Amino acid sequence: MSPIRLGIIGYGIMGERLLRAALNHDPAVVAVAGLWDPSTEAMQRLAKDLPQVPRLASAAAVIAACDCLYIAAPPAFHLNYARAAFAQNRAVFCEKPLAVDVAEAEAFVAEAEKSGARAAVNFPFASMAGVAQLLRWIDDGITGAVQSIEIEIAFAHWPRPWQMDAAAWLDARAQGGFAREVGSHFLFLARRLFGALTLQQHSVAYPEAGRSERAISATLTAGKIPVTLKGGVGTTDKPDHNTFTIIGPQGRIRLRDWAVAERLAADGSWQEAPDAIPNETARPLTLRGQLDKVAALTAGRPAPAGLALATLREAAEVQRVVETILAG
Repeated sequence: MSPIRLGIIGYGIMGERLLRAALNHDPAVVAVAGLWDPSTEAMQRLAKDLPQVPRLASAAAVIAACDCLYIAAPPAFHLNYARAAFAQNRAVFCEKPLAVDVAEAEAFVAEAEKSGARAAVNFPFASMAGVAQLLRWIDDGITGAVQSIEIEIAFAHWPRPWQMDAAAWLDARAQGGFAREVGSHFLFLARRLFGALTLQQHSVAYPEAGRSERAISATLTAGKIPVTLKGGVGTTDKPDHNTFTIIGPQGRIRLRDWAVAERLAADGSWQEAPDAIPNETARPLTLRGQLDKVAALTAGRPAPAGLALATLREAAEVQRVVETILAG
């Protein structure tokens, strides 16, 4: 088995994280073909940080060199790069959201499905150990039949400290905001575990002119399961705090701060799973799992055990819900 050649467009936070995960992966599974970013500063930083990575001259050069293209550019550029990769019979692994415009994203999904293109979207919960633990608890009857889901996302400030270099678009209404950047992950998880999303009521607050949202709330269903979503900036002293709580007649379980699986004890305290680890430790393991699945997708092999990578259609459905919330 030859390794898949992974090409990367974008050397921001996400591009760097997946690049480092690929460099630390089994070289028999994945090899980095090269990276390009339109920012001269980003390319200079790459040369300093990881000089062994081929720095290519253009997006076209990356596509030509790879078997699978990972797109970590801002959302406005996703579809152009993906279409260019499909035209060269490359697989695509894309960051979310698929596009700025929902209708354009949905048209793209229809095109890709019709052509049989190999593609997936990077929702890391598909490979998160904490999610696997929640599923084991559900199977063990810890909650009983699931009755509802509560999602809460909170930030001290937006963008978060590690994203400030990209604040120009991450805090603008066209492409940024925490609902797209963070909320979409938890909506994907609800959709993947319990079924298609149907939005019922929603609200959004834009108290600062020209900047992204500072509060959202929504009620919806995932399949037949009621879901509540609440999010806000300035509602916690943590840079990033979130919970995804699954509620049933027998008990409650949750995923806290992206990675930590917990169950509600009889005394009312939340107890971590014995093997729970924080997101900083879990992230490289999660990305390793994502890359294993990307390699299988690219090579046309059966996917590893566990949840599959997010499909383009799932990503488009989540995007429609998020954009409807943000439209107010």
